[in-house]
Amino acid sequence: MEPEKVSSSKENPKEAANLKIIQWEDFEQELARLWSLSSALIKAKENKNSLQQKLESLIQVRSESLSRSNELEEMRQKLEAQKLVIGNMLMHSKVVAEGLRNQEEELTIEIRSLLVAAKVLSMASKQVQEANRLLAGERGYIHLENLLMMLKKRRQYMIAQVSTLYPVKPLTESTYVEKPNSSSNNSKSGKSATPHNPGPLTISGLQLTSLPLKKMSLFNDKKELLKSAGALGHVAHAVSLIASYLDVPLRYSLRLGGSRSYIIDHAPSVEPMPSDSTSSLLPSTNPKPTEFPLFLEGQDTTRATYAIFLLNKDLEQLLNSIGLMSLGPRQVLANLNELLRTIQSQEI
Repeated sequence: MEPEKVSSSKENPKEAANLKIIQWEDFEQELARLWSLSSALIKAKENKNSLQQKLESLIQVRSESLSRSNELEEMRQKLEAQKLVIGNMLMHSKVVAEGLRNQEEELTIEIRSLLVAAKVLSMASKQVQEANRLLAGERGYIHLENLLMMLKKRRQYMIAQVSTLYPVKPLTESTYVEKPNSSSNNSKSGKSATPHNPGPLTISGLQLTSLPLKKMSLFNDKKELLKSAGALGHVAHAVSLIASYLDVPLRYSLRLGGSRSYIIDHAPSVEPMPSDSTSSLLPSTNPKPTEFPLFLEGQDTTRATYAIFLLNKDLEQLLNSIGLMSLGPRQVLANLNELLRTIQSQEI
C-alpha cells in the first residue's frame, strides 16, 4: 500500500500534502471518529432539510399572509370607497326626501284648493241649473222677451205722444216729401238719413230761425225772438222726454223753463281774471258747470248760438243711441224729426 500511496502522492503532490497518515493502531479510532462524523453530518443534513422545510413553510405562510394582508388592504380600500358612495347616496336620499316632502306639502295645498274649487264649482253649477230652470219656467226667458217687447211698445207709444204734443212739420205741407223706408234702413245700417229737402220745419207751428246767428242790431222783431225761444223750449222739452224714455243720460243736461230754458255744459269754463302783479288778464278755471240760454232776448248772441249747438249735440247723442247719425250741426228740427220718425217706424 505504501508504494501506491507514494505513487499517488507523486502523481498529485497537492493532494499528498493534504493527506494524513494514520497508523493502524489509530485506524479503528479514526474510523469510529469518521463514522461519528458521518453520522453527525447525516444528522446535520437532516436538520438542515428539516430547517429548510420549516423555513420554506414559514416563507410560504409569510407570503400567504402578505398576500392576504394585501387583499385585506384592497378590501379595506374598496370598503372605504363603498362607504363614501353610501354616504353620498344617503345625502342624496336626504335631499330627495326633503324635496318629496316639500312636493307633498304643495300637493296637499293644491288638493285642498282643488277641493274648495270643486265645492265652488258645484255651487255654481247648482246656481246655473237653478237659473236655467227659472229661465225655462213661466217667468223665464220668454217672459223677459215679452216684457222687452212691451217696453219697446210702451216707449214707442210715449214717444208718439211726444210727437203728438210737439209735432214737427214742414212750413208748407206740399214741400215735404218723405223718402220711403228711410227710417227702417237707417236703423239697420246705422248711417245718417238723407231725405229729400223738406224745406223749413216747424215745431208746434213755431219756426226755429237762424236769426240767433245774426247780430242783435239786425234782429228787431220781438215776436220772432219769442217764437224762436218758444221753439227751442219745445225742442228742449221733447229731447228731455225722449232721453228719459230711451234711458239715455244726456251729455249736456237741460234746465227746462219753456221759452226761458237753459242747457248746461259740465266742462270747466275758462274765464279771464286780473293779476295782481301785472295789468294783463290771466285765465282762471271755474269748476262750476256753465248754463247757456236757449233764447236770444237780452242774451249774448254767441252764448245763445253755442246753446243751440249743444242742444243739437244732445239730439246727435240720441240718434247715435238708435244707430243713426246726425243730419248736420245746425239741423236741430231735422234731427228731432228724424229721431221721432225712426223710433215710431221701428218694427218690434
